[in-house]
Amino acid sequence: MYKVLVLDGISDQGVQLLKDAQGVQVDIKPTMPEDVLLGVIGEYDAVMVRSQTKVNARVMEAGKNLKVVGRAGVGVDNIDLDAATQRGIVVVNAPDGNTIATCELTFAHMMGLARMIPQAYKKTVAGEWDRKTFVGVELRNKVLGIIGMGRIGSEVAKRAKVFGMEVIGFDPFMTEERADKIGVTLGTVDDIVRKSDFITVHTPLTNDTRNIISRPQFEVMKKGARIINCARGGIIDEAALVEAIDSGIVAGAAFDVFTQEPPAADHPFLNHPKIIVTPHLGASTVEAQENVAVDVSEEVLHILLNEPFKNAVNMPSVPEIVLKKLQPYFNLGEKLGKVAGQLAGAGLHEISINYSGELSDVDVNPLTRYIVLGVLSNHLGDEANVVNAMHLAKAREINIVVQKSSAAKSFTNLVTVTLKTDNEVRVAAGTLLAGYGERIVQIDQYPVDIAPEGHVLFIAHNDKPGIIGKVGTLLGDNGVNIATMQVGRKVAGGDAIMLLTIDKQAADELLAALKALPEITTAKEIRL
Repeated sequence: MYKVLVLDGISDQGVQLLKDAQGVQVDIKPTMPEDVLLGVIGEYDAVMVRSQTKVNARVMEAGKNLKVVGRAGVGVDNIDLDAATQRGIVVVNAPDGNTIATCELTFAHMMGLARMIPQAYKKTVAGEWDRKTFVGVELRNKVLGIIGMGRIGSEVAKRAKVFGMEVIGFDPFMTEERADKIGVTLGTVDDIVRKSDFITVHTPLTNDTRNIISRPQFEVMKKGARIINCARGGIIDEAALVEAIDSGIVAGAAFDVFTQEPPAADHPFLNHPKIIVTPHLGASTVEAQENVAVDVSEEVLHILLNEPFKNAVNMPSVPEIVLKKLQPYFNLGEKLGKVAGQLAGAGLHEISINYSGELSDVDVNPLTRYIVLGVLSNHLGDEANVVNAMHLAKAREINIVVQKSSAAKSFTNLVTVTLKTDNEVRVAAGTLLAGYGERIVQIDQYPVDIAPEGHVLFIAHNDKPGIIGKVGTLLGDNGVNIATMQVGRKVAGGDAIMLLTIDKQAADELLAALKALPEITTAKEIRL
C-alpha cells in the first residue's frame, strides 16, 4: 500500500486518479506548519503540494519512505531539488496544465486592448456615457506577431487564425515545416516589430529574452502596435514601453506580469490610461487548477508504479558504475550543447551526437540529456532541465540522433554535437584532456583548442593579414582584455574563425564595431 499526502488545497477532483488507483491511500490535509509535517511525513511514499508548503531538506530527511514530491504547478522554488536528488527522491511538476488558461487570457487582453474595454467600463460605471472616446479596432485582417512558439504561443496562433489574423512567429526551435502546419509565417523579432499590429510574447525569461523588446525595437516598430505580455516580467522593457506609448508609437499594452511582483504602488503601468494590468492570472482558472492536479497525480502514480514519467525536474537515478564513467563529461556535454546552440540559427530540427572512443562502451543516455539540455537552455532557460530535456525536444519535433564509434581520432574519448537547422549545420566537439580538463577541440570544420568557460568571443572572418591586430585594437579601445586566443583555418587566405576568451562581457557596441570590419562575417559572444 502506497500512501500519498496531499496538501495546500490541491483540487480534490484533480487527485481522483490517485484515489481510484488500487493499492494507494490518499490523505488530503490542509497546509501544515513544518514541525507538524516533520512528525507525519515519515509515513508517506509521496507528497503533493502547491506553493505554500516548503519541502526542504529537513522534511525530506524525515520522509524515510518518500519516493516522489509532486508540485501542482510549474515553479518548484519551494522544493529543495538538491536534497531530493541526494536522497533519490523524484520531483515532478505540471508544466502543461495552464496552457489553455494562459492562451485565453492572452486573447482576453488582446480584445480588451482592441476595444478599450476596461477603460470604457471604468467611465461607464462612473456615470459617464462616452461612446466617442472608445473607437477600437478589429482583429480581423490584422497581423499578430508571436515571440515564442512553444505550447502557449502555438495555441494563441491557432485561435488567431480563426479570428482572421495573419500570424508571424519567432522561435529558434520552430522549423518551416511545423510553421506551415499551423499556418504561421516564420520571421525574426525585427520582422515582428516592423510588421505586426499586435505583439504577444510567450517565452521564458533568459539572457536572450530579457528586454527582447526595448528601445531599439520601439524605434522601428509599426506605429499603432499593441503589446501583450502574459509570460514573464522582464521580457519587455517596461520603462521603454511607457516612453513608446507616450510618444505615440504604441497604441496600448496589456500586462499580466511585472518585472517585480507585486509592482510598486507608483509603477507607471498602474495609472496609465492606455495600459491594462492584471495580477498574474495566467493559471487562475478552475480548469487549470484541476489540470495541474490531474497532471501531477498521473506523474506521481507512474513513479510509484515504476512506470515511465516525463515531468521530473531533478536528476534521475543512474547506476553507480555508469555515473562514475559519465559524470566527468556532464559539464562538458552541456557546454558543447550551449556552444552549438548559440551558433545555430532558427529552425532547429535535429541534434546529432557522436560518441567516439571508450564512451561507446557505456549507456550514454544520461550524458545525452545534458547535451540536449545545453542546446535548449539557450532559449528556454530554467524551463529546461536534465530530466525534461528529451521531452521538450520531442514536443518541438526536434529529432535526436545518437551514434557511437570505437575510434576517436587523436583522443581517448570525443563527443561531437551536430545541429541541423532549416538553413545550416553547426558542429562543436570536445574532450577531456589529462592535466587540462574540458576542451573544445572543433568548431564546425575548424580544429581549435579552448576551455569552455567564461566569456568567449566567436569571430568568423577572411584570413587576411592584419585582422588579428584590428580585433585586438578594437577590444583594447573598449577596455576588454584578451585572456586567450585560438585561430582555426583550413587553408591560408580562406575562411577562418577566432575564439577569444575575454575578461568581461562584450558590450553590444563592441560586437557591432567588430561586425563592421570588412574582413569579419560573424561576431558574437558565446555565454557559458
